[in-house]
Amino acid sequence: MDVTGKSIFVAGANRGIGQALVTEALKRGAKRVDAAVRRDLQHSDPRVAAINMDVTNAAQIQQGAAKIGALDVLINSAGIALYDDLCNSDAIQQQFAVDLFGPLNVTRAFLPQLKQSKGAIVNNVSLGALAAIPIIPGYSLSKAAALNLTQSLRALLAHDGVSVHAVIIGPTDTDMNRGLNIPKASTETTAQGIFDGVEKDEEDIFPDPASASIADAWRHGAVKAMEKQFAGFVPASLTKVA
Repeated sequence: MDVTGKSIFVAGANRGIGQALVTEALKRGAKRVDAAVRRDLQHSDPRVAAINMDVTNAAQIQQGAAKIGALDVLINSAGIALYDDLCNSDAIQQQFAVDLFGPLNVTRAFLPQLKQSKGAIVNNVSLGALAAIPIIPGYSLSKAAALNLTQSLRALLAHDGVSVHAVIIGPTDTDMNRGLNIPKASTETTAQGIFDGVEKDEEDIFPDPASASIADAWRHGAVKAMEKQFAGFVPASLTKVA
């Protein structure tokens, strides 16, 4: 997947990694970048079009999908992390609404275009999907579910020629974790690593120094082997995602 000349959709482009992904796509020669935002977006590059979309709003998702013609790459980058101790059910539900059902519903809405182009779905998850971060347990739960969603979509859409990528993101300098005194990658570095992984057709992308340190162990580990084994259970007749 060479991004040059391609049409890219970035959900969660208001700020942080999503915003950096818009910039990186333009640098790599994307033909069009649709940026899903929850507030007004003014961009100097005419290739960028703002789409008003909250990923928890079904009507806005459908309206956004209806505005988009051809699409090559869908990037689900919207996310929320709330500090909690698992005592607040509303907080947990809010994170699942954004981090799990957001990517699921956005993906389903854009599948016709992606099947037509034999494009790519990119779901931004987290190291917290592999091991819980106890200070943000609801986030860890939702991202673990999002990783499982990504693996399921990968198997279900394989016969349609749609590639599905999980981005395992380590600490990045965003508003979400700006208060943590730990080494962090810049949003630009993480965005570059994401597109590098897409262009290399990596199923699981480790785009920053922290996540890259476990890449080989993950790719050659028992969990990845089980994913490939379980994917073989899916017959062609069950590959419809609706």
